[in-house]
Amino acid sequence: MKEPRDWVQGQRSYLYPAVSTYYEEPLTLVRGEGMYLYDEAQQPYLDFFAGILTVNVGHGNPEVASRMCDQIRTLGHTSTLYVTGPQVKLAEKLAGLAPGRVRRSFFTNSGTEANETAVLSAQMHTGRQEIVALRHCYSGRSMLAMSVTAQNAWRVGGTHIAGIKHAHSPYCYRCAFGRSYPGCDLECARDVEELIQTTTSGAIAAFIAEPILGVGGFITPPPEYFQEVERIIREYGGLFIADEVQTGFARTGDRWFGIEHWGVEPDLITCAKGMANGAPIGATLATDEVAESWQGKTISTFGGNPVSSAASLATIEHIEEQNLLHNARKMGDRLRDGLEQLKEKYRAVGDVRGMGLMQGVEVVDEDGAPDSDCVDRIFEKTRQQGLLIGRGGLYNNVLRITPPLIAGADHIDEGLELLERAISAAGG
Repeated sequence: MKEPRDWVQGQRSYLYPAVSTYYEEPLTLVRGEGMYLYDEAQQPYLDFFAGILTVNVGHGNPEVASRMCDQIRTLGHTSTLYVTGPQVKLAEKLAGLAPGRVRRSFFTNSGTEANETAVLSAQMHTGRQEIVALRHCYSGRSMLAMSVTAQNAWRVGGTHIAGIKHAHSPYCYRCAFGRSYPGCDLECARDVEELIQTTTSGAIAAFIAEPILGVGGFITPPPEYFQEVERIIREYGGLFIADEVQTGFARTGDRWFGIEHWGVEPDLITCAKGMANGAPIGATLATDEVAESWQGKTISTFGGNPVSSAASLATIEHIEEQNLLHNARKMGDRLRDGLEQLKEKYRAVGDVRGMGLMQGVEVVDEDGAPDSDCVDRIFEKTRQQGLLIGRGGLYNNVLRITPPLIAGADHIDEGLELLERAISAAGG
């Protein structure tokens, strides 16, 4: 067994080179506990990215780990050809959490698969093929998911599926129409109708959108945005798919699913990441009539796996018992206030946006243009300070700050202090 100091070379030798890592010299991690990760020298790092918005209830959560161990000793795998208690219990739990009439589950291994299932479900239900998505969105790494994705860096391979149209995103900070909210009259939302009229047959299957665009840089729509888009989509016979892979499971504070903040009811919801605290899982949730429209057979070898289902149930119950929906909003407000103060203090902080414990910081140069080079410097400085954050955006210039939902006031204050040191040292 190689020692941690040899793992980087091992990765370079045996993994696809496309498996990218952060930092000039990759960081090797060996242990996690609560809010912190540790490298081979036992140097602690305050985790403000949570494994890409996944480790919602903390690293090594004892309750989740115990439930997973008990389950794998009892029944580790069967496939969906058999009925198991953990899968059924999780589906029942999700039916109680989901908004509106969404209540049926189809379990998969990832958000990519969940989005694939949702799109196919919408096409089967409507008998139509065309899909409307948003520019700057990210939907996964399969051919369909990359076709839905609207960022060139993630649309690899050159061959994509036809019939997917991309509307302008509600990117208020860099409005495609040169307008400012609220005086813009939601032009980005109203433009969806012209997109349908001019680039589709007029008979669409669905609209798919992340409530907050994750990899796109935490683009956060105005309060009325989804209500206007939903009206248009319904008028043209389409279903509404809410991609909750990053926003789901209390991440946005006070609600289980991000779309609930916008007062609309989707026909399908996709989720993964934070629903099982790092165990591999994905799920497509649908209304009865949409789920019943599936034509032909289907299975999932690993979907609904008993161990992953047990982990998800334990994660959800921990969120409930510790009232982490409220904590995500409360600590999110504290984090947002601190980031707004950094915006007032540092020229490089052009915009702060997000909701709950999902906050983005857009980094800009003196002219307000995206500054990914400054983000590179900030990243190296945060590593030196012992703080882990993420990055994203079409221009790769947005800091993504997403602590686990268990974060306390001391953690938020510590993270803000370390981030400020990094921004200052990076010349922000």
